[in-house]
Amino acid sequence: MTNKNPNTLTYHINGMDCPDCAAKVKKVADRLAGVENLRVDFTTGKLSAKVTSPEAADQLRDTVESLGYTLHDASQPVTSVLRVENLDCSEEVSLIEKMLGHLPGLVSLDANPVTQRLAVVHDPEQLPLGQIIAALAEAKLTAVPFGEARVKGGFWTENGALVAMLSAAVLVALGLTLHHVLGAGAGAVWAKLAFGSAILAGGWPIARKAWAAAHHGAIDMNVLMSVAVIGALFIDAWDEGAMVVFLFSLAQWLESRSMDRARNAVRALMELAPPVARVLREGHEVTVAVEQVQVGEIIRLRPGDKAPLDGEVVDGHSALNQAPITGESLPVEKTPGDTVYAGSINGQGSLDLRVTHLAADTTLAHIIHLIEEAQAARAPTQTFIDRFARVYTPAVLLLAALIAVLPPLLFGQAFDDWFYRALVLLVIACPCALVISTPVAIVSGLARGARAGVLIKGGIHLENIGHLRALAFDKTGTLTEGRPKVQDVETLGDTPAAQLLRIAASLEARSEHPLAQAILEHAAEAGITPDEVSDFQARTGRGVQARIDGRYYQLGNHRLFEERGLCGPAVKAVLDRREAEGKTVIILGDEQHVLGLISIADQPRANAREAIARLRALGIQNITLLTGDNRGAARAIAGHLGIDAPRAELLPADKVEAVKALVARHQRVGMVGDGVNDAPAMAAATTGIAMGAAGSDVALETADLVLMGDDLARLPFAIRLSRASLRVIHQNIAMALGLKAIFLALAIPGYATLWMAVFADMGASLLVIANSLRLLRLR
Repeated sequence: MTNKNPNTLTYHINGMDCPDCAAKVKKVADRLAGVENLRVDFTTGKLSAKVTSPEAADQLRDTVESLGYTLHDASQPVTSVLRVENLDCSEEVSLIEKMLGHLPGLVSLDANPVTQRLAVVHDPEQLPLGQIIAALAEAKLTAVPFGEARVKGGFWTENGALVAMLSAAVLVALGLTLHHVLGAGAGAVWAKLAFGSAILAGGWPIARKAWAAAHHGAIDMNVLMSVAVIGALFIDAWDEGAMVVFLFSLAQWLESRSMDRARNAVRALMELAPPVARVLREGHEVTVAVEQVQVGEIIRLRPGDKAPLDGEVVDGHSALNQAPITGESLPVEKTPGDTVYAGSINGQGSLDLRVTHLAADTTLAHIIHLIEEAQAARAPTQTFIDRFARVYTPAVLLLAALIAVLPPLLFGQAFDDWFYRALVLLVIACPCALVISTPVAIVSGLARGARAGVLIKGGIHLENIGHLRALAFDKTGTLTEGRPKVQDVETLGDTPAAQLLRIAASLEARSEHPLAQAILEHAAEAGITPDEVSDFQARTGRGVQARIDGRYYQLGNHRLFEERGLCGPAVKAVLDRREAEGKTVIILGDEQHVLGLISIADQPRANAREAIARLRALGIQNITLLTGDNRGAARAIAGHLGIDAPRAELLPADKVEAVKALVARHQRVGMVGDGVNDAPAMAAATTGIAMGAAGSDVALETADLVLMGDDLARLPFAIRLSRASLRVIHQNIAMALGLKAIFLALAIPGYATLWMAVFADMGASLLVIANSLRLLRLR
């Protein structure tokens, strides 16, 4: 907040992209009491006003944000995220750092050439976003706010590089033909003319970028190639210079197209939800942009439509394909009351949905946002490679300079020969293939996971998952269906079973726990309505207590009643019998006696046993079960699924300690739960894994790996994907370093030519990208 005047506020408005938007904000905010001298400037994106009270300031902020805009205090640094169209290699990253690093108001920046994402933390007063975009434009880097539609340029903007490359190809072919057909003499002159034309036609995009980089003190691949070409002309190697220009132009064009394939794998997620929705307003169906649809409005899905927003079915029946969100292969039946996710594909029926989330808050929007953040997070391997690359390029440049100068000076060797060898070293000095070897593989891995309903929150977690040595599972809702059913209601006194069920339902009416829901559903099926309770208290890890009509009741597990000294032989006999059957037993009592017991059972997931077997086949032999349930139920589930050493009757804090003990023993441990109740235990693990998280914002935020659906088979797939990604990363690094080493060894004794070095350097980049794209086809 700007304090030139204590009552004056200045904000930056995000999302205000037209004069009409500014006029709308001013019209609405001008009506507010306590707000004076309001100014909304579209060109600077600022709002300023005098306010008479803190309440008026809060009302101003709330009103503007209710119109769909985001306000940022103009005196605080903000984070602007841009997509830089020409950001394809580490060299552009270095150029951006040099161009923006000296600007006053810059706090930090992070550029990712794989995703073309540039995040800039800056003071908007000292360094407006427009100035950042203009500075990038000076270096021929086109930047737009991330997420905005790409504005296409003219023919030359879109196709200039392709035309330059094709022109160079034709002219190089002409030069080689003239040289071979006409031979020396006049033929050499005409060949040089063709080669020179090829250098001019194909080299102007390279030279333009080289000049921009050199002007700001950056040495990038374009500078190195330009120097190599000029050097080739200096020693009269016109054919070599022309071949370098052609091969470099071809390689850059192919690399750009290959990188786009990796980027589009993630961008495709952004196109899952349509940009417009059919909204029912005043009895009519109107088509509006999704950003203009409010929570609570009714939208209509026709057969074959994609859901534009999250919503709850209010009318109609249909089967929806949720694979884009959850990875589920089969359509899911939807009836009134069911949730529909944006991006789901409607089947043959028609559905009316009540919108539950704005366009920016849908599950799909959360997934896209988290993937963007995951792409920006650096993996440990990537961090190491970046450090190595900073040393590699200066070292090779120094070696090239020494090779060009020392042999002629010290040993009387021919200057042209050693100068040529130095030029070859210049060509292979760029570490582009090495730098992109890790991020392009990680982006491909993240995109493949997202398409299968597996959301991995960054490269570090993608690497960690493949190294897991042990897994701990929660039981309810993870290994079981999470829909427990009441099996038995047994009385131990004079209280009728129906009365027992009424009391239990009354005590559980406020709970969202699956066992509580089972009791409430059973009571509803029996036509029983819960009573009002008073003095309600929840006992963590034990149960609940309250008064009904003035009488005290308590409902909970064995531990609760054991601590109260109420578990007699009759109670223990029923407990032992039901727990041996694999059932969970809930005990109901008053202050002095146990009144009865309710047995509940939850079925294991259909594919849980197969998933556990697949995990063991992948080498994860240490698999355990951590549950708050009784020992009998834990042993029954563990025995059925083939899990060793289940641990039962654990409080949340006990689960955390159990996970910490596993980490101390096995180092790399994953905890699989629902992402909500198990969040502390998941945080204690190396990798927290949440299941069935499509409808849970908390799970999306807390877990490191999120299985959007309820399919446990996605977990072995995630581990295979991680290991495949690690293999690809290692292969990429080996290819990039191997080719560099080979050509370093060939260049010094003079066995490598300029065009061979270009072909090998850019070929390494293409190999790295192509190898990484294989991850998108992992089954």
